[in-house]
Amino acid sequence: MYDVIVIGARCAGSPTAMLFARQGYRVLLLEKAKFPQDTLSSHYIHMQGVALLNRWGLLDRLRDSGCTPITRQSYTGPGVRIDGFSLPVDGLRETYAPRRYVLDPILAAGAVAAGVDFREGCAVNDLVYDGDRVVGVRYTTPAGAEATDNARLVVGADGMRSLVARKVGARNVVEHPRMTTTYYSYWADVPTQFELYERPGRWIGAIPTNDDLTLLMAYFPQDEFNDVRKAVEPAYLEAFRTTVPELYERMQAGKRVEQLYGTGHQENFFRKAYGPGWVLVGDAVNHKDSITARGITEAFVQAQSLTGYVGERLHDDAALKSALRRYENELSGEALSHYQGALNVAELKPEGRIEMLRKLVGHQEQIDRYFSTLSGACSIDDFYNDELLTLLDLN
Repeated sequence: MYDVIVIGARCAGSPTAMLFARQGYRVLLLEKAKFPQDTLSSHYIHMQGVALLNRWGLLDRLRDSGCTPITRQSYTGPGVRIDGFSLPVDGLRETYAPRRYVLDPILAAGAVAAGVDFREGCAVNDLVYDGDRVVGVRYTTPAGAEATDNARLVVGADGMRSLVARKVGARNVVEHPRMTTTYYSYWADVPTQFELYERPGRWIGAIPTNDDLTLLMAYFPQDEFNDVRKAVEPAYLEAFRTTVPELYERMQAGKRVEQLYGTGHQENFFRKAYGPGWVLVGDAVNHKDSITARGITEAFVQAQSLTGYVGERLHDDAALKSALRRYENELSGEALSHYQGALNVAELKPEGRIEMLRKLVGHQEQIDRYFSTLSGACSIDDFYNDELLTLLDLN
């Protein structure tokens, strides 16, 4: 009998398991993959997420992995360019975009160090019920045997297509259509900091990652998905050539070292977050277009939020229900704001944003505050202070 079973050991699951274990609970963490294993990802950890890694004692392990620290950011759109960086959080002034086969094992190792029972290569098949309450899971072990374990709380950290969400019937409470399709790969000898480029119908990202490689991502409107996937490489290269010729020239001097990865299936939703004996975290509860690269950071934030609300209340029915309700209510705040922000960018219509950014040129403090709204270091409400409203002629 465990206190908590967490299904999924990536960016949401491992921190959730680790934090519950640090509170003294007996935790089982199940993962269908065997680490290290890569996965589709936008890679970037915003300042808010870096600060949480540091609080958890895991940031030095990421630094030691050879992931390039990021200390500058630029955005270039039609007729405007801004350069700056997020305000610090907890005194930290750098961010990272690690490969997932690097990051995820670091997170899982943190969970194990906290006392979590971590089992890889385990495919969860079903949930166990006592009446209408989830009380455990059934899964297949790496040896092919069927196993059952019980727990007070089952956490679904199993991604956008969450089995837990499907089994408990967690409905979508917010939902929007797919917005973009994206393809990316890794390039050698293409030096960069963190660069974003936009024109109507296209979004380009260039981010340094592990092994002195650069992640180069291209975004297209969702209605182009079928055409793009039929000729991915030409569409990908043409997006760079027509959106940012200077970066395209750098690519020609470098070398693509891996295949192209991508997807046109980026769902946008919030699900019902909890029910009797279960709760969802990370992409299982809230998934959105990856264009603002908020997924990893928000998984960390939700793990911290969920475990903080539960605290010592796990074995008190009324207190646990109240804690899970507060966790769900918190999702309607900052997470919903970042969700809407991602959808706005994913429209790939920069006109309204460009008008504001042009007015920020020459005002470095406001530029850094703008980048801070994306990183989580500054809320949208705090961003629109009197000084900015005056600058935008809105006062």
